[in-house]
Amino acid sequence: MAKKAASFAALGGLVFSTDAGRHCPNCSQPVATCICNQTVIPAGDGIARVRRESKGRGGKTVTTISGVPLAEDALKDLATTLKKRCGTGGALKDGVIEIQGDHVELLLAELIKHGFKAKKSGG
Repeated sequence: MAKKAASFAALGGLVFSTDAGRHCPNCSQPVATCICNQTVIPAGDGIARVRRESKGRGGKTVTTISGVPLAEDALKDLATTLKKRCGTGGALKDGVIEIQGDHVELLLAELIKHGFKAKKSGG
């Protein structure tokens, strides 16, 4: 038969507390100080590369933008802005913005207008 713990210290730490409110299930920190959802700005050379792709997409042309030095939330906002500017759909996958259609020149101008270093990549 297992022994019962004689004190709270023997239980191995905090069991329940209402001092800090809700806690993150991943890092057990209060939600206000949780570090799980904070994204890091990707390390790179700081140049946004714009290219036109059609391989592996059923013949459809997609313009991709990679290397934008922004965190995930700001990158989502930028993708939304660029999609609205082009008047087409698109997606954000693994830090790469995909815009439907061939909009390389328009996106280069928009990125430079937003203050990013941008260059055309590929042929």
